[in-house]
Amino acid sequence: MNLAIDIGNSRSKAAIFSSGELIDLMVADQLSVHLMAELKRRFPALNQVILSAVSGVSPDVVDYLKSAFPFFLALNHATPVPITNKYLTPETLGLDRLAAAVGAKALFPGKDLLVIDAGTALTFDLIERNGTFEGGNISPGLRSRFRSLHDFTENLPLVEACAQWPDVGRTTEEAIRSGVLNGMIHEMDGTIDHFRNKLPELQPVLTGGDALFFERRLKNPIFVKFEITLIGLNRILEYNVEKL
Repeated sequence: MNLAIDIGNSRSKAAIFSSGELIDLMVADQLSVHLMAELKRRFPALNQVILSAVSGVSPDVVDYLKSAFPFFLALNHATPVPITNKYLTPETLGLDRLAAAVGAKALFPGKDLLVIDAGTALTFDLIERNGTFEGGNISPGLRSRFRSLHDFTENLPLVEACAQWPDVGRTTEEAIRSGVLNGMIHEMDGTIDHFRNKLPELQPVLTGGDALFFERRLKNPIFVKFEITLIGLNRILEYNVEKL
């Protein structure tokens, strides 16, 4: 059994995989040795772990993982992965973007893919059917857009997203909400259309903490998978174990 750990900008996730299937998921504000020990107690067959961290991780947690698991892999830019990476500056490529690309390829082998991650940033990553990561685009995420309108103007309020919003705002708050959310929808649909003109059988995959705001509002059919980064981490772990 495998343990895949993804420490992001705002949350940490730990997923248990058995024979390639995700069987349990834990989300926490911060990982601790106590939480890791509890997972090990609940799943004593766990013997392999991969760790991906956007932000810092406690040295105590790393030490525990190294001692408690026969195989420990800390993902970095030199880690072998089962796709070809054409990014010209691989050392600057977010490990979460790379793992999501691997996860999408594991779910849709032989397909051209566009992975859209609606998180802290809004990212688009293109993976061709031959397993080549071509690169992608980065723009501000949902909260970053709301925050920038407030921070860089004198009078605009700080607005938050909500489940429903108008096409045309009749108050300043409604106008901001409509502009940000509808703008992101048009950006996603426009990017999908752009790449689908080149790759007609393109499969878009949507993930990220803000995906719920958009999944039913995009005009393009899209596959939503919130665990795609964890699936990719598990695939990278298995790939490296296979190479031993």
